[in-house]
Amino acid sequence: MRLRTYTIHLPEGALRGDAGALDSAAIVPDGFSRQAFAFSVLWFLFHRLWLAALLVCALLAALVIAGQLLGISPVAGIVISLLASLLIGLEASSLRRWTYARNGRPARDAVVAASRDEAEAKAVTRWLDPSATPRSLAPTAARRLDDSVIGLFPASEGRR
Repeated sequence: MRLRTYTIHLPEGALRGDAGALDSAAIVPDGFSRQAFAFSVLWFLFHRLWLAALLVCALLAALVIAGQLLGISPVAGIVISLLASLLIGLEASSLRRWTYARNGRPARDAVVAASRDEAEAKAVTRWLDPSATPRSLAPTAARRLDDSVIGLFPASEGRR
């Protein structure tokens, strides 16, 4: 069984325990997206990621134009196209999370599950359970202020 991490995106003002907020929840799987690899721009349009679709379309068009201007062979063009599609498949989930956060629906929780349905069930259970402690996915500035060490060798910091 292959486990995968899923991020749960809810509206900015959603409070834990509010069942109405779950109606607009989006669950985004982490990892490589085979559909985005195969269909690139269409995948972004299907998920209503307009800006990301425009950026990907511009990137692919720029690759085609650059390939023609540089006189690249068709085989090299296919390899470059496959590498660009691989990059799109790897970064599609991150672009989806970025778009949700930009539109006021940041990642509020993360669950590890074997399927999307299991992830949804875990997220609903965790969101509606008042005794569950929320996991903050945003980096906290307070944690950085408490750490006096920047770097890999904390023992050497005290000898200055």
